[in-house]
Amino acid sequence: MTLNEIVMKEKEIPVAELMTRDLIIVYPDDTLERVADIFSAHHIHHLPVVDKNGSLKGILSKTDFLRVNHFLGVFNDQRFEDLMKRLRRSIKVEEVMKDKVVTITGQEPLRVAADLFRENLFHALPVVEKGKLVGMITTYDLLTYCFRDPALLAAAERARQEE
Repeated sequence: MTLNEIVMKEKEIPVAELMTRDLIIVYPDDTLERVADIFSAHHIHHLPVVDKNGSLKGILSKTDFLRVNHFLGVFNDQRFEDLMKRLRRSIKVEEVMKDKVVTITGQEPLRVAADLFRENLFHALPVVEKGKLVGMITTYDLLTYCFRDPALLAAAERARQEE
């Protein structure tokens, strides 16, 4: 098998095979206090925002959260600690989330996800089926997959050298 054949085969794997299914989600009426707790407790960078029916409403990235947090940092002084807590409790996710979100289906090939990542400035794609969030694929997932198997990389290199 040539390197090109290996690469083409890998590109056609459906997104559903790599996506994360067990997602941590937030709701539009959750507060930034909850978001802060989630980001500090879990090694994630994107929170899908869904309604009570599981329909995707938006996405909140850690970068977006940190921007808002930085703005609130004006009050980051011991004297204003109580005020900071109240502000975090009063700001809702729907006020800071991105509500125009590019999505993908689980049947789409990985090359479509890779193309979307290359053409845009985001690193996560919610996977949606029939309007419901079913997973998420990130640039991290793709990179991890590409560099997962030393034997596959060695085979690709051998195929390249044989060409």
